[in-house]
Amino acid sequence: MNTALRRTLFLVLLLIIWEVGFRVFHWGWKFPSPLQTFQAFYDGFTEGHLLAAIAASLRRLLLSFVISVGLGTILGYLFARFRYIDETFGFLVVALQTVPSIAWLPFAIIWFGLNDTSVVFITAIGATWTMSLATRTGVMNISQIHLRAAQMLGTGSGYRLFFQVQLPAAFPHWITGIRVAWAFAWRALVAGELIAKGVGLGQMLQDGRGLGDTASILCVVIIIAVIGTLSDHFCFKKLEDNSVLRFQSK
Repeated sequence: MNTALRRTLFLVLLLIIWEVGFRVFHWGWKFPSPLQTFQAFYDGFTEGHLLAAIAASLRRLLLSFVISVGLGTILGYLFARFRYIDETFGFLVVALQTVPSIAWLPFAIIWFGLNDTSVVFITAIGATWTMSLATRTGVMNISQIHLRAAQMLGTGSGYRLFFQVQLPAAFPHWITGIRVAWAFAWRALVAGELIAKGVGLGQMLQDGRGLGDTASILCVVIIIAVIGTLSDHFCFKKLEDNSVLRFQSK
């Protein structure tokens, strides 16, 4: 039995248990049935507001993710390259990583207001620290012999050494950091959208809670899980697997 068939059978079994539990234990007042959830999907897509929410959330997420990957990569390189930066700001980043990004939401509201900027700020914060530490680990684990060999072959130092030697060598750690940062960004995004005004998946969760519409709430949760899983499986995981294979073959 291949993996796809095994997963399909598991999902079918899960749906059966879900439907039986709904009918036997009368979950209707606190949890929707599969049919109610499907109806929420259908209504959301036909009326257009679900697609609008997905598009708005992805726009904020991708902007924040690009910022966090770029900033985190630069910070990680600086931590690995300069010891005094690593022992000062790098030490602070380790502490900041333990702080939930939602804790910065009051500051974001005071600084930017209830708008997209606050959501982007919260989402970027949620992924930047993880990205910087992953990049730092990857660069610091590069063998000094390889660096000296690259310099002897004319690579030089500075940005050429970073882009031609250090970043490719640190790629396995870097792409792992991207996978974790992507998950952290999703969490921060939804948390920020629960408060901020405008269209988005987080706002749909808030509206569903206000109306007691558990089907819409579950619909949004499923959408977030599906988008996150597909993007990780078909993009980040493949990049990570390919980088590991190249690294092992050398």
